[in-house]
Amino acid sequence: MTTFRPLTHDEALNEVYRLTPQIRDIDDLLAPARMRWLPYTMFFQHRNYRSASINTDELGFRISEAGGKTFRASDVYDADTPVSLIVGSSTAMGTGATADAHTISSCLSDIRREVWLNLAARAYNSTQELILFLLHQHRFKTIDHVVIVSGMNNLVLEGLPEEFRSDHGQYYYSYEYMHYMNFYNLDQQRTEDSLFQRLAKALRRHHERVLTDEGIDTTKRIARSVEAMSRALLQWKALLAPYGASLTYILQPLSTWTKDSLTSEEAEIHHAVDSCPNNFWRLFGKILGKDVYPLYVAALRQACRSLGVPFHDLNALIRHSQLAKETIFVDRLHFNDYGYRQISIIIDRLLGTRRRILENSRAY
Repeated sequence: MTTFRPLTHDEALNEVYRLTPQIRDIDDLLAPARMRWLPYTMFFQHRNYRSASINTDELGFRISEAGGKTFRASDVYDADTPVSLIVGSSTAMGTGATADAHTISSCLSDIRREVWLNLAARAYNSTQELILFLLHQHRFKTIDHVVIVSGMNNLVLEGLPEEFRSDHGQYYYSYEYMHYMNFYNLDQQRTEDSLFQRLAKALRRHHERVLTDEGIDTTKRIARSVEAMSRALLQWKALLAPYGASLTYILQPLSTWTKDSLTSEEAEIHHAVDSCPNNFWRLFGKILGKDVYPLYVAALRQACRSLGVPFHDLNALIRHSQLAKETIFVDRLHFNDYGYRQISIIIDRLLGTRRRILENSRAY
């Protein structure tokens, strides 16, 4: 077993960028200065972003690329051009891929000769994923498949302290939102200062707080996470019924749920990522523990069965394949190019019959 020396914060970040330079683009895309604060979903990716590894369309969705063509969610697709959608958060969006051509949507477009659009957003939970589709549903006249590769953010967010839970569950940036809105409300009562003056005061009073999932009731949090996903899937079924589209739910994998041991390359990058002080694994190690995995999978499987939605666990599918011995992860949650291609092949097999009606069409 390889022993790694301790890394400072700067050393760890530099090592992450050295080993996976594509992560620098992802971090830049979602940097606070670039974050788009929007109605209904709270936040979303920067639109028309351009870099060597990731590009987004005019709406902020990552572009799919296959067969020398690009497919954008912002494009217009008529009734004669069926589209299929990859929905979810960072894994579905393709964090870790070195180029747009290596995401799940791009790989499936290439494998199946169909138009697969990337309708995913990093850091979204199941409710935000659903709302995002609602906001853009009018763009799609014919939908064949919707594949949701998700589930981890719902669970991770249940590791947040109870005080940050809203009326409609928990979400990323909920701490910042609650913190600044509370200060805003107090200042609104106390002074006639302008909005910008009040927010400036809130910023000056803000002190960083370290959040952990110690002391939480994991059984209760698992149940809430699955309940949120169940509600979303029920609504997905209703929304997709007029299209006659198939709906498939796939639990995204976590390296520690998937592998008993990492390859040397994976161990090296995991060490660098885990050495960063804001690493989510150290903050939410309990809610993502190996003992939680079978409970979470069983609850999700039962929920999908009761809804009549096909359920697949990528953790088990990888663990029982040759991939368990290969280098496929760039951190605990995201794949390298080879990994994304291989799980896309798995998803293709799960979906079954391919239309391939676009083989010679203008769309492909």
